[in-house]
Amino acid sequence: MKRSLFALTTIISLLLAGTLAQAAPALPFGEEFPMLEKASSGEWWKQPTNQLEGTNSAGKDKKGRAPKRLINLNVPREDVIAFTLYTQDRGVLKLSAQLYPLFADESREVLLELKNGDQWKAAATEEVLFPGWSAHFRIEDWDGTKDVAYRVSHGENAIYEGLIRKDPIDKDEIVVGSLSCDSSRTKGDRPSIRKNLLIHDPDVLFFAGDQTYHHTEHTAGWIEWGLRYRELTKNRPTITIPDDHDIGQGNLWGQGGRKTEIVQGHEGGYFYHPEYVNMVQRQQTWHLPDAFDPTPVDQGINVYYTNLRIGGIDFAILEDRKFKSGPSGKIPEMGPRPDHINDPAYDRSAVDLPGLVLLGDRQLTFLDEWGQDWSGAEMKAVLSQTAFCGAVHIHGQPDNRLLADLDSNAWPQTGRNKALSAIRRVWGTHLCGDQHLAVAVQHGIENWGDGPFAFTNPAIVNTIYGRWWHPEDEKAGPNPLPDSPLPWTGEYEDGLGNKITMLAYANPEDRTDEKKRSDGYGIARYNKVDRTITFECWDRYADVSEGKGQFPGWPMTIKMEDNDGREVTHTLPEVTFEEADSVVQVINDADGDILYTVRAKGDSFLPTVYAPGKYTVKIGQDKPETVKLEGVDAIAVE
Repeated sequence: MKRSLFALTTIISLLLAGTLAQAAPALPFGEEFPMLEKASSGEWWKQPTNQLEGTNSAGKDKKGRAPKRLINLNVPREDVIAFTLYTQDRGVLKLSAQLYPLFADESREVLLELKNGDQWKAAATEEVLFPGWSAHFRIEDWDGTKDVAYRVSHGENAIYEGLIRKDPIDKDEIVVGSLSCDSSRTKGDRPSIRKNLLIHDPDVLFFAGDQTYHHTEHTAGWIEWGLRYRELTKNRPTITIPDDHDIGQGNLWGQGGRKTEIVQGHEGGYFYHPEYVNMVQRQQTWHLPDAFDPTPVDQGINVYYTNLRIGGIDFAILEDRKFKSGPSGKIPEMGPRPDHINDPAYDRSAVDLPGLVLLGDRQLTFLDEWGQDWSGAEMKAVLSQTAFCGAVHIHGQPDNRLLADLDSNAWPQTGRNKALSAIRRVWGTHLCGDQHLAVAVQHGIENWGDGPFAFTNPAIVNTIYGRWWHPEDEKAGPNPLPDSPLPWTGEYEDGLGNKITMLAYANPEDRTDEKKRSDGYGIARYNKVDRTITFECWDRYADVSEGKGQFPGWPMTIKMEDNDGREVTHTLPEVTFEEADSVVQVINDADGDILYTVRAKGDSFLPTVYAPGKYTVKIGQDKPETVKLEGVDAIAVE
């Protein structure tokens, strides 16, 4: 009772003081963008959505209806810390604390404490940054071999506790929860997903984007998202990367950070203020390991592409949108929009032109260096926002068939193939979201089945722009998956001519019924003992405790080496290692091309290649630093 009474009097005093004291700037991004962060800026507590429940009827319309869309940011001050996110790798802990908006006379400092035995020890104090109301902690010389309890506090009564997990390097299987697209049209909690994820107990959570669809109110939408999953994120490393809706655009082709005057973004660039974009990225990605190359792009927009190692799995985290060319004005328009193609007779090469960018040179350089450094890694995977193919036929509504969507990573095709080749070189898998339709495919680069496997998770809540895999002839492709419960598996070309082998898809049955929309999430299991990856796709309303609720076609298990599906025609002499499980790299002497760099298993390895010629093999404990074979002739496979 005493605590509640103190909290109530504190709220009242702060409300009174806040109306008199100097508030945060009302227009943090200038007069050009007065709509940005309106709910959490200026005298934010006067906004209709921020009125304390039962205090008055402010903000109600003529029919007495309460404000819609945004959550109430005016909370008891003991609850002002909304949630935390963290990662730890390479001796560095990075932790972000997201706060609700603060009153003008409240402290702008947050304290991080770590538990040592039975005692809490102060670790760092950081400023709450505005706009965005987030605080960020970096602790060097972090010991990742043990669990450490932490707590974040603000003022006299706001305390938020969690656990920094030790690196699960001793686990045979590392479990990833993969999620995206949390529709704002269905408000409230996500109890079934949270309950099931707690049962799965993933080692890391990956949110691939569109955490919020509140385009101009990211802080409010971000807090709404965080409240749904904080029971999970406070106790395990979490990867969050913003997608187009997070930064306020329905689609984004960042084109190196340029400014665009078109909110749809077709010409390429960012519509809203660059510091708004930076705020979104800071809230969602500051807690990730430091960027590989932190040099900002145009307008001073920051970058975050990096890698994170968890339990011996090395995850490359990409930025699909930031460097990608916008289609408008660069390619012929062949659909109702510059990014849509509906002409079945169009020349696929007409849209794959020199100079078009997907990941860009900087991220390809990152992937090249990441692929050759296996420090602390037994397997590798790539995480990004969207898919490297157009594994969709119907968009938005069941009668809206679309041949090609240039918003996905299926375009430009040359950039797509460069990215997939980099993933193939490490025998890696790809996890992503964005498409709202869950699919599992094996990519083809030169031929069907020669590229890596990929899993696109379903939308958490699939009420915005549903999609379907539905071949027009309603026939399976060549070499369909044996014994699949799904009718349309096998080899296909997407609308841009990219080769894909469809393995599984989860079409919505009825998007007006939340139990039939194909809402859900993905689980990826990386088994280090047998070097396999298992994809699971769970319905939002599954009962994981009973093992029920996976979509038809899942689960599926693939071998790590099958992510390079090129036909083996030759071998090289077997190499042996002084140290078991060494890294092996095979190079084609004719052009210097790296065929693959992988960590072997055991004390020997038989290199395989895909054409006659001379090859060089390098080995090393974590990097291929020693030439083992040089200029040797490939031996034809009989």
